[in-house]
Amino acid sequence: MTTKRTDMPVFKPAKKRVEVSVGETLRILRELQELSQGQLAEITGIPQPTISAIENDRINLGVERAKIFATALQCHPAVLAFPGWESPSQKQTSNQRQIKNTFKEQIARA
Repeated sequence: MTTKRTDMPVFKPAKKRVEVSVGETLRILRELQELSQGQLAEITGIPQPTISAIENDRINLGVERAKIFATALQCHPAVLAFPGWESPSQKQTSNQRQIKNTFKEQIARA
């Protein structure tokens, strides 16, 4: 029979997030679609050197190009333009979880 250890500290799970740039997001989505930069250039009409420069964060994506890439890559333009953005509802859920865990820890200590 096993017993539950009570002397182990309580750990909060880490957030599973990776910081990526706009260019890295474009590259990831393009590669997931198994497209080369040349193929994406043919589909979008945006020159391949421009795609390379965006993927390497040498030039800005811009709203109009985000719309064009989003159509070609079948995603919302905001996915490309704001890769690290967290919505207010996501922040609220995270805060609620933190409050709940703190409350549980206080009860466990009492």
